[in-house]
Order: sequence, then structure tokens, then C-alpha cells
Amino acid sequence: MKNYYVDLHIHIGRTASGRPVKITGARTLTLANIIDEAARIKGLNMIGIIDSHVPEILDELQRAMTENDWRENEEGGVSTKDLTLLLGSEIEIYDEHCQGPLHVLVFLPTIAAMRFFSDWLKKRVKNVSLSSQRMYGTGRELQQLIQQLNGLFIPAHVFTPFKSLYGKGVKRSLQEVFDPEWIDAIELGLSADSSMADQIAELHRYPYLSNSDAHSLRKIAREYQVIRMKSLTFAELKKALKEEENRGIVANYGLNPKLGKYHQTACERCAALMKIYDECCPSCGHERYVKGVFDRLQELKTDTIPPKRPPYVHQVPLEFIPGIGHKTYKKLLERFKTEMYILHEATGLQLEEAVGEKLAQLILLARDGKLSMTAGGGGKYGRIASR
Repeated sequence: MKNYYVDLHIHIGRTASGRPVKITGARTLTLANIIDEAARIKGLNMIGIIDSHVPEILDELQRAMTENDWRENEEGGVSTKDLTLLLGSEIEIYDEHCQGPLHVLVFLPTIAAMRFFSDWLKKRVKNVSLSSQRMYGTGRELQQLIQQLNGLFIPAHVFTPFKSLYGKGVKRSLQEVFDPEWIDAIELGLSADSSMADQIAELHRYPYLSNSDAHSLRKIAREYQVIRMKSLTFAELKKALKEEENRGIVANYGLNPKLGKYHQTACERCAALMKIYDECCPSCGHERYVKGVFDRLQELKTDTIPPKRPPYVHQVPLEFIPGIGHKTYKKLLERFKTEMYILHEATGLQLEEAVGEKLAQLILLARDGKLSMTAGGGGKYGRIASR
């Protein structure tokens, strides 16, 4: 049994025609670049590609397997030379039971199963070559199919104000939309951690995932989990989520929720923080706000004792730390190889030798949760105060 680093929510950008999206000033989100970033720079062992239903991505994957001698595991997933890929899809549900649209993640064990799912989905979405397409069907219908295909069903970033289960998807309970027996885990999102989620009693039965929801290479592993498994396969992950045979989540790593874009209620126009009872924004006078995760949980919380959970380690990605620009980031990686090592293992002396005393202290204070920060809201990330 071994501990592995896992991030299960990574996008491969695609245009409406299925071609890769090119991001100005950054490497393109190709499969090869994602694997390089995830394994070499971030130190991950397993990743989930959640656009795998896209036919062009499945074709790209099978070409890469032939060219690079990758193989499909008997117990699910694709083994590359550096890590294991899991095939997933992010889907938007907005059936007659929903109060608003919400996103879910599904993962399937084999390429054949994902090809089948892609063909099934093609008849229920407008463009199967795009990510996070709205499915014309019910949430329970999707759950039933994923069960039949031996897959995993996970509501995504469940507290964000837009397109999430508790944001606007349901009034109070997941049972309004889904069969609770067919949910395998809950993805928390950037603006909440385990203790916040455990204010809701109906979530106590599920394991929590902290994934990056990365739409760019740098965002990979801004949230992830350490999972104890025997090997890097789909079947082992499934056992870990069920805590079978000594498998399980060892720890969740994620942003301090205050750094998330939707932690506090904020003005819809200027993102100034607000109270839900404010008649208008104190900064610009606008009368509409985006309700923050903190306030939404005050509406939903129940008076129950939470279960014992793996530790949730608040992590401050290097890009959030004032003074760490591209050149400094590159210098740190040249010295320490992976961002995870820099954030959690490098000593104060090592950091000081690499980037000087001031930045070394900021990294250590971030590691210890002692940095002063301003909460995010309204789509604007929280900020670390300069010292």
C-alpha cells in the first residue's frame, strides 16, 4: 500500500470544432503538456481528464498510446510513463427537479466505456466536442447509466454560487435531484473545506474530494488529495472512496476557503464584500450580490455531529504569494523540482538560499497558515497581504 497524489478535475480546452484552445502566453492545454505539468512540475501520480467524452480527445489519447507505448490497465485507467490518466466527463444537469443548472463529474474505467458514453451523450447534448455541456435528460437517468457502466458519479464544486448542487441546483437537499445511493463522493470546490461541508448532515456519508478544476497548466494541483492505494488504477480509486481493504483518502490539500472566488457574499458588479442584508453595495451602490459559500452554508447547516475526516491542509499556491513572479517561480522549480516540495517540504534555509529571506518567510508562513489574507467573493480571488 502506498500514498499517491491525485487531482481528478483537469480540463483540456477545446473549441467547438474539437481543436485545442491556445492560451496567450501559455503552453497549449494538450494531453502531453498536461501530463508534463502534472507529473514533472506538480508531482502528481494520478489525474482525471474531464473532457474525455470529446471524440477528438479520445482519438488524441489513442494516438498517444500508440506513439508512446502507454497501456490501458486491466483494472481501469491509462498508464503513461509518468502517471495514470482516468477518463472523466463534466456534465451540466438542469432537469425539471433542479432549481438551477448544476455540474457533475463522471469517471469510467475503460476507453471502450467512454466511447459508449460519448455516443450516448451525443444524442443528449448540442455539441459533444465541448466540455461541460448541458445534458437533456434527468440527473437520475445519468446516475443509472454510470452505475451500469461501473463508473463513478461525483457532484462537482458543490457550493459555488453558479452551476453547483447547493449553489442554485437544489433548495436544501441533494435528494431533490439525485439518488443518494448512487453518489460516490462530493467535490468541495475552492471556497469550502471539509469542516464547512460537514455542517450539512446528508453529506456525512460521502468522502470529500479537493480537486483543482484546472483550466490552465499552472492551476493543476492547486487542490488535490493524497490517497492510499495498492496501485494506480480506477479499481483502486473506487475501493479508496469506499474505504475498502485499508484504502482511503489520507489528506485533502486545498486553498484556504478565504482565497476562493466565492467564499464571501460580494457585489455582483464590483465584487466589494457585502452582507446579505445590505440593501445595496457600500462601494458602488449596485443592488444585486453574489451569495457567498459561507452565507449559503448558514442557510443549509444542520445541528449534527460531523464524522471523523482526513485532515484538510490549507495550501497557498505559489502564484498567490506576493513577490513570486514567473522568474522566481522558475528559479524555485529548477532548485526543488516540484511545487509540492516547495510548499510542504523545503526547509527555511533551503528556501532562503534560493529566493532570499523575505520570500522564504512568506512561503513558511503560508505553510503554517499564518499569512494575513483578504477573503474573495463575487468571482474575485482572495488575496495574501504583503508584509
